Amino acid sequence: MSESEQYSRNTLMDFIEHRPLDIEICDVTLRDGEQTPGVVFTKEQKLAVASELDSMGIEVIEAGFPVVSANEKETVKEIANQGFNSRICCLSRAVKGDVDAALDCDVDIVSIFIAMSDMHLKYKYHRSLEEMLGCAKEAIEYATDHGLKVRFAAEDSSRTPIDRLKQAFKEVETECKVQYLSLADTIGILNPTTTHYLVSEIYKSVNASICIHCHDDLGMATANTLAAAEAGAKQLHTTVNGIGERAGNASLEEVMVALRVQYGIDRYDTTKLTALSEMIAEYSGITPSANKAVVGQNAFTHESGIHVAAILEEPRTYELFLPEMVGGKRNLIVGKHTGTKALKGIINSIGFCLEREELCALIEKVKVCTEEKHKSISREQLEKLITQVKQDQKATNKGEERFSI
Repeated sequence: MSESEQYSRNTLMDFIEHRPLDIEICDVTLRDGEQTPGVVFTKEQKLAVASELDSMGIEVIEAGFPVVSANEKETVKEIANQGFNSRICCLSRAVKGDVDAALDCDVDIVSIFIAMSDMHLKYKYHRSLEEMLGCAKEAIEYATDHGLKVRFAAEDSSRTPIDRLKQAFKEVETECKVQYLSLADTIGILNPTTTHYLVSEIYKSVNASICIHCHDDLGMATANTLAAAEAGAKQLHTTVNGIGERAGNASLEEVMVALRVQYGIDRYDTTKLTALSEMIAEYSGITPSANKAVVGQNAFTHESGIHVAAILEEPRTYELFLPEMVGGKRNLIVGKHTGTKALKGIINSIGFCLEREELCALIEKVKVCTEEKHKSISREQLEKLITQVKQDQKATNKGEERFSI
């Protein structure tokens, strides 16, 4: 199947002025995703997830926060020494001991973060901006002196004055030669318009690559991440199934598929997304909602008769992209909204053939059954109803034969 047959391209993008995207994905499932309340991954699980992310073509994997525990440090180091094509990153406070832990893990990138918003300076650090920025510079210089690439992350960027961000980023870039400067929408306050504005302003002020890290408190993390990419952000942060603190992070599967459909970026292996989603659901104990985009149970499920009838002829009538593109499966449901044409197509697809009278009788049974039970009909239930209809029709035919004699 050709690429053009797998999804419908958003042709309205041809009328929008935006710079060509120059992006990479940094998946933070193993660090920020594990900060989801109640979620703890084992070392074996983290290795399995990292291997899948690497095989999909993810450029950077944030493997953890080494200073948290000895086990965390051991796990990050093992991931870093797997020989993946993905570069391995870990988190670090602006503290020498955290950087030492990162060095011990043999990671490629260390993400050194501080917050510079008034809220965090006053209530979390109880220190001045100058003090915190000084700590960050010392940690960054120490890391670069020891051969690490550095991402300097500004926690709570979206509530930090832009001029303050610009000045701090310029200083760190000039004095410490960092490779990445990261903007974090820590409480998910941004929308696509303000995200674009924030990233554009920083983009004009610095030379290092900009990263965007969005939280989903208002359900806009994916949209904000894409808006940031359009504004010039290089590194896009994601988590599988959008897990993470509170409402979670930008969803890997949503960002990855949107990059293909909206912008034509097709270098990632999207066919592994559904399996990876299921893996994370099993490991985390958090199942995505049924209507979750891309990987939810209902993402390719159809019941409406008009929809199903059209899909049986051409799936793209009601599917933006085919389930095969993300390793999913189409599910045609029989319910109260199913019409005759759709029902005929469904029963033919599972190996049955009914006469018109039988089909009409089956439709009535389906509607009665779904309205009584207030839910759709499973394939097993449908097959039982088909058997009943055939038996009823056979009995009717025998009765007509006796009457004619």
